[in-house]
Amino acid sequence: MNIKENYLPLKPDEEVLNIISNCFNQELNGVSGAREKASKLLREHLILTKDGSYTLKSGLLDGDCETMHTHHGAIEEALHKYVIPSKIEYKSQVKILDLCSGLGYNAASSIEYLKEKNPETKINIDMVEISKETMAASLLIPSPLKSYKIIKNAVEDSLYGEGFLKYKKEDLKRSDSLENIKIRIFYDDAREIIKNLVKSDYDVIFLDPFSPSKSPELYSMEFLSKLKHLLKEEGMILSYTSAAPVRSALIKAGFHVGEGPAFGRKGGTIASLSLKNIDKTLSIEDERMVALSDSGVPYRDPQLQDSSSKIRKRREIERKRVRGVEKLPSTVRTPTYLFKDIENPRLKRRVLKNLNNMNINGLKSKKARFIVCPQFEDCICGCGFGKMEGSKARIMEMEKRLKELIINYTNI
Repeated sequence: MNIKENYLPLKPDEEVLNIISNCFNQELNGVSGAREKASKLLREHLILTKDGSYTLKSGLLDGDCETMHTHHGAIEEALHKYVIPSKIEYKSQVKILDLCSGLGYNAASSIEYLKEKNPETKINIDMVEISKETMAASLLIPSPLKSYKIIKNAVEDSLYGEGFLKYKKEDLKRSDSLENIKIRIFYDDAREIIKNLVKSDYDVIFLDPFSPSKSPELYSMEFLSKLKHLLKEEGMILSYTSAAPVRSALIKAGFHVGEGPAFGRKGGTIASLSLKNIDKTLSIEDERMVALSDSGVPYRDPQLQDSSSKIRKRREIERKRVRGVEKLPSTVRTPTYLFKDIENPRLKRRVLKNLNNMNINGLKSKKARFIVCPQFEDCICGCGFGKMEGSKARIMEMEKRLKELIINYTNI
């Protein structure tokens, strides 16, 4: 495993990892029943989600933690935010890159779904997880799907091959297995793995780290740019996050972006090099926040080797630098009120102050209309443009127009 110096990736709670690590160390030392004992210890740490599947909490970061999956249902989230919108049932052969595989729910849900929709589909899944203990947890928790047995078997085979396990206990019956399923598992920093994968090979990439604020290294513009070269021309990236810096980074990396299905929390993000894969564009408000506000400043990791804290700090510095100078402040979601009426006097004063500080004199001024015109069916500023197709095009044009205003304040 090639871990960068000072890089401490966010993982499940340390007590959970210790239970798992101790379990398999005991097994290697010949202790019988180690897995059964660990399963019992793990029960008090498992969090039951609404669909009957389990998840785990992360370790603490800045005094806070998050669960690996939504409490609305870990399997249902995998199905509705990743598998179904990826449109894999229409392909006779599918290759999936499952980044931050965790407990393996996304991979298992993909197999389960395809076995039902198109049993003859040839499935290749590359799973990437930095923590062997996290993947090993799948061997100690109840199976939420029939196809989870296939994932457990693959995990056990890989960990046995790594010398992490002493025994192979998963009994995968012939009826549970499919000859047209191939699974590879990589245990390393995803930034290292993607450097050595075949280019233009994947139909789908599941991007499922912890949240961008906690694992920014896997949402940086540089990392997402690398993913671009791993996808087929019609390929798709799917993520549960709707964070503005991630959507901004995807666009700057060359992707079209759209709103993913909502499940439990806000809709995620779908990205593709092909606009036809985007069924639902971003909302007007989200397009503006990405294009015009400092919240759209992406995470940067130039050499793909910085720590999470360094990447977060770099973005904080960049946001402060551009806020109110090159980008509208994200406070009170200022850009979303351009060419709109505001009834709340206090809110209106705050928004107008932010606009005035950047020489945009009024919510419906010519400058305000010029900036957001690309979002309207008919031109509202006199430029003669109609509405641009796709969120990517609109965001890039609004960003360009704001920059023009800054350079030529008096000309518009």
